[in-house]
Amino acid sequence: MNKTDALLSQILRRDRTIAIVGLSANEHRPSHVVATYLQAKGYRIVPVNPRYADDQILSEPVYATLEQIPFAVDMVDVFRKPADVLPIAQSAIAIGAKTLWQQLDIANTEADAAARDAGLDSVMDRCTKIEHARLYGDLHWADINND
Repeated sequence: MNKTDALLSQILRRDRTIAIVGLSANEHRPSHVVATYLQAKGYRIVPVNPRYADDQILSEPVYATLEQIPFAVDMVDVFRKPADVLPIAQSAIAIGAKTLWQQLDIANTEADAAARDAGLDSVMDRCTKIEHARLYGDLHWADINND
């Protein structure tokens, strides 16, 4: 296993409570598909989206901000434009998250540096669902049969 895969595997084994910033209630949106997969794999999903605050997504209460979550979060998984990620990274640091994860096509290097400087693991431009499926043999969930 290469160094990157080892880190990704460590993060996915360790971080069991995942706040998904930008989680959509629309089941066809990538954030919802990823959250559904992760929840099915035993992760606790914490939806963060001010549009749905005080509602529920995937039977979980939705919070408007990371700071409103009343319990510890391991990972902050970001489905937002790259320009929006730095304040999210700062919030992830403030709440004591262990990992900042920027989804596919999201790579804010300033947010990455801030997270790393604060001691968080940081991942950019990768999908938690795809990486979990690839590392743990569940590629059929990604519409790829790995049998």
